[in-house]
Amino acid sequence: MIGDVNMLDAAGRALLIILDPVRFLYLSGAVLLGLCIGILPGIGGLTGFALLMPFTFTMDPYTAFACLLGMASVVNTSDTIPSVLLGVPGTASSQATVLDGLPMTQKGEAGRALAAAYAASLMGGLFGALVMALTIPVIAPLVLAVGTPELFGMTVLAIAMVAALSGSAPLRGMIVGCFGIALAMIGSAPQTGSLRWTQGTLYLWDGLPLLPLLLGLFAMPELCDMAIQRRVQRPGAQQLGSREGMVQGIRDAVKHWFLVIRCASIGTTIGAIPGLSGSVVDWLAYAHARRSLKGAWESFGKGDVRGVIAPESANNATTGGALVPTLAFGVPGSSSMALLLGAFMIQGITPGPDMLSTNLDLTYSMVWSIALANVVGAGVCIAFSAQFAKLALLRYTMILPAVLTVVYIGAFQGSRNWGDLYVLLAFGVLGWIMKRLRWPRPPLILGFVLGLLLERYLGISIVRYGAEWLLRPGVIVLLALSLFVLVGPFLRDLRRGRAGRSLSRRPAFKPADLMYVFFILLFGAMFSQAAGWSLDAAIGPLAVCAAALTFATCGLAGQMFVRRTAESAASEIHLDLLSDHADLEQRTVLARALRFFLWLVAFMAGMALIGVVPTIPLFVVAFLRSETRESWKTCLIYAACLTLFTWALFDLTLHLSWPRTLLGRWYPVLHESIPTM
Repeated sequence: MIGDVNMLDAAGRALLIILDPVRFLYLSGAVLLGLCIGILPGIGGLTGFALLMPFTFTMDPYTAFACLLGMASVVNTSDTIPSVLLGVPGTASSQATVLDGLPMTQKGEAGRALAAAYAASLMGGLFGALVMALTIPVIAPLVLAVGTPELFGMTVLAIAMVAALSGSAPLRGMIVGCFGIALAMIGSAPQTGSLRWTQGTLYLWDGLPLLPLLLGLFAMPELCDMAIQRRVQRPGAQQLGSREGMVQGIRDAVKHWFLVIRCASIGTTIGAIPGLSGSVVDWLAYAHARRSLKGAWESFGKGDVRGVIAPESANNATTGGALVPTLAFGVPGSSSMALLLGAFMIQGITPGPDMLSTNLDLTYSMVWSIALANVVGAGVCIAFSAQFAKLALLRYTMILPAVLTVVYIGAFQGSRNWGDLYVLLAFGVLGWIMKRLRWPRPPLILGFVLGLLLERYLGISIVRYGAEWLLRPGVIVLLALSLFVLVGPFLRDLRRGRAGRSLSRRPAFKPADLMYVFFILLFGAMFSQAAGWSLDAAIGPLAVCAAALTFATCGLAGQMFVRRTAESAASEIHLDLLSDHADLEQRTVLARALRFFLWLVAFMAGMALIGVVPTIPLFVVAFLRSETRESWKTCLIYAACLTLFTWALFDLTLHLSWPRTLLGRWYPVLHESIPTM
């Protein structure tokens, strides 16, 4: 009882400390910075930490941590804006929001989608802060009970959940998930250090970075489709008034409060488990919503507001969850929390038991910082939702140059190597093809994020426990759930097949089946190369390639030889956006897609020759004049504004690295005098 009173007193004192006018002003400023960072695709909260950290050195601990946590808490609130309006994930935690957010924008419901996302983010963030406040004193036994075998089981379950959401074609999700895991294994093996699938390229020694792969798979296909349609909104889409849409969005979030609580619980749990990235929490929440909500299988991916609420309520709850192991054990729950540990060291504070005794006021000040930041951030976003929604009404030529510039700069921050831009372009093409052929992309990202963790946890479990780890109760439950999740779609399809009366044989071979052939050839080549490695380095890649080859072969055989019911074929749903260019001829679609990717190559060529900033005005003028014959005045004003914005923000303020240019190599004086060269 006394302990409870002490905690309530500490919470009250911490609130008064944070509400000090000066500290609250600093907190609000950090929130605005976090909102701006979330809007810019590919930048993320780590950049915000790096930018804010030097300014906190002279602050007292309460103010310093209020700024850092306030900034980190709202990045996942504003990253909704590019995800909903443009189909470009603002951060890795807003990927799933694209699936229903963009279709809502295309139906004229951008304001509703944004308001629902902000309200869900607010509720999820507050829930995460509440859970943090209540569980810190009792979390130690629970965290210590989770070993590497249980982490392995959680990782398998996470991949299975999203892979199985490929509708009545679950093999596609499994194949793509295996592809993501294989991509994660590129580079040095964690156990032996042996190089795997690097093809002699130094860039691949450390593995593929996430940012260019993510932006290539999700941002580039949406921008390409925008260029193909040559508009953002669909013609004739019923426009929902901005004020009415905002009110409706907030009502949606409140109406589905139980969904918010469930998904926020998922976000808090994932955040509290060290090693599980926040990049997967939105997919897990989306998967849960689609499996548990009535009618979700038919409506998700087509503009269902519940598909926006679920991931947004989850990703904002991760900050509170990730802070729990950081404070209790000094074990960072995320990469951002790892930087926060550096701030602890600078302030002379040691995470651990002291945070629950002598530093209890500081601990609860962090709780209040997260809660207040979510309130301020959501309030600012809701206040400006109408203005943000108007971006969706701009001509595509006004959007593409600016977004492409930010995407290129964001992708380059993956490892700050030219290889990042090649990966962006390659996976942009692959992502567009997968989208057109209705192959799911989310399992690839999830497999990539969790692939190395899967291999690492498996290796540690075998070394530490031998075969006995398979008999641990938690592992048995998690693996059984994974099997159930994967088998479920097959059983559903089988029931539909038995119930159907009319059979229809599909053509022997369709363009989408080419992906099966592609993956069979690709995994066959990867398996052949991995067979020559040492056993420790090859066992994981060989297992993944063998599984993928089995899935791809079965999938191709099923598509070519299995007779399916008309009902089953009509109800086939994939966890992905479906390209809709029914009003255009196939030749026109392909020609415009090729034109778009040639523009990307031209942009990269300019970056390689003269640098990013000098390329921007040339690209803008050439693009606007070529695509829509914009006036010279419009072209020059747009080019000047975008160039100035890019230089001031990314060079002067954020001090981001730029790709080295050919002119900079030929004439070093240019590189020294002009940073962007």
